Parts: sequence; C-alpha cells; structure tokens
Amino acid sequence: MTPHRYTALLLAATAAAAVVRPSHAQSAGDGFLFRVPKVTWGVHGGFDHALAGGDVFSFVTDQLTLSRADFSSATLGATLAVRVTPVLDVALDVAYAGAARRSEFRGWVDQNNLPIEQTTMFRRVPVTVSVKRYLAPRGRSIGRFAWIPAARAPYVGVGAGLMWYRFRQVGDFVDFRTLNVFPDDFQSSGWTPVVHALAGVELTLGRYVVLTGEGRYTLAKGPMSRDYVGFNAIDLSGLSVTAGLSLRL
Repeated sequence: MTPHRYTALLLAATAAAAVVRPSHAQSAGDGFLFRVPKVTWGVHGGFDHALAGGDVFSFVTDQLTLSRADFSSATLGATLAVRVTPVLDVALDVAYAGAARRSEFRGWVDQNNLPIEQTTMFRRVPVTVSVKRYLAPRGRSIGRFAWIPAARAPYVGVGAGLMWYRFRQVGDFVDFRTLNVFPDDFQSSGWTPVVHALAGVELTLGRYVVLTGEGRYTLAKGPMSRDYVGFNAIDLSGLSVTAGLSLRL
C-alpha cells in the first residue's frame, strides 16, 4: 500500500469519527470523573512504512537482494500529553522502529561459488513534542464535581524534535575495483531534526482508559558517515499507523 493510500484511509477514518453521531454514545462515554483530567499517558504500537528514498537505498536495493519494503517495520512508542486548553494538548512522544534483513549480492559469488552474504540494519528513534488540536469536545462537566468523557474525540496535530538513527551493514562485500571479497562492518548514525503531521481519534473504554488510533507522517534526513563517503543524506521519512491504550490522570 502506498503512502498516499495510507493517508487517504487515515483521513477517511478521522472524518467518519468526527461526523457520525449515533444516539447518546457520541456525547458521553462510560462513567464519570470527579475532575477534568489534566494528563494522559499511553503506549502504542503498529506499522511504520519507511519511504527509503535517496541514493543509499537505491544502491543497496540494486546491488543486494533487498527491496525498499524491507526497511519498513513494526513500531512501538509512548506518549505523555498535558491538557493546555479544552481543545489543545502538548504531547511528548518517544518511538522506535527497526528492521534487520539478511541479503546477498545480486549476480556475484565468492571464489568458492557461494553467495556473498550480509545483514543490513535500519533503526529510527524519534523524540518529539506535538501540539494536538481536538475537533470535537472531549467531555462535558455536570455541575462542579463531575466530568463525563465523550465516547470519541478526533484530533489533528503537528510536531518537531530530534531523531536518532543508525544504518549498519555487517558481512561480506565486493570491492568493485579489484573484485576481491572482504568482510566489513559499515555504519552511519547520529541525531537529526525531524518534523511530523498527525491525525487520529480517541475512543473512551472507561472512566480512565482510552483506545487511540493514529496516523503520522514523519519527514527527516540525516548525514552519512565516512563509511558511506559519496552518498547523499539518508532518507529517514516514513508513514506510521498505530493503535494504543492511554490512561487519563
């Protein structure tokens, strides 16, 4: 599935959550709280589709038995959000996505007529701060001492921060000048700026528990180390779709 289709599905789901209002379940969730929750903490997991653009990914997919899809992977993360206004939250988010794939050179074998094998690893850890804007009320107050959470609350947001990344290849390689086969460990890692846009929906499961669904488009590039001299910046961008559980505090 292409990133454009991921985005279309996400926007359709968010629009449906915001528009559909079946009976009283839209206006109130189960139970009530004695005060408006100020903090939400949660964990989430899902799939991160790595765009894998740029020349380093073109090179390894041309020379090795890899495809761009091999750099996509599962993702895990945690979020701490603070309520600023009835419709705005500021959220700190940490996530991890990592893939490790075995491969061999296309059309090349060693002096024993055996495959020339290696493992390629690609890891990303974004640490970001987001501003989330809710498109519907998250709940309503009853008198002075009760707050009833809404059954669903769609939102959109933007954010920025830093991403730690590592691109590493371990195994045997071909020196194209001499045609010799040699073992090596190539890697490039560091921190780089990252920005993202997101959209999602929160579904109330109980007084304190919330089910979340979110799509996030991340944009980032990072410099390559001297192990990859001659290559341009590595493309760290991706589109993730996640689900998780959060607690209202």
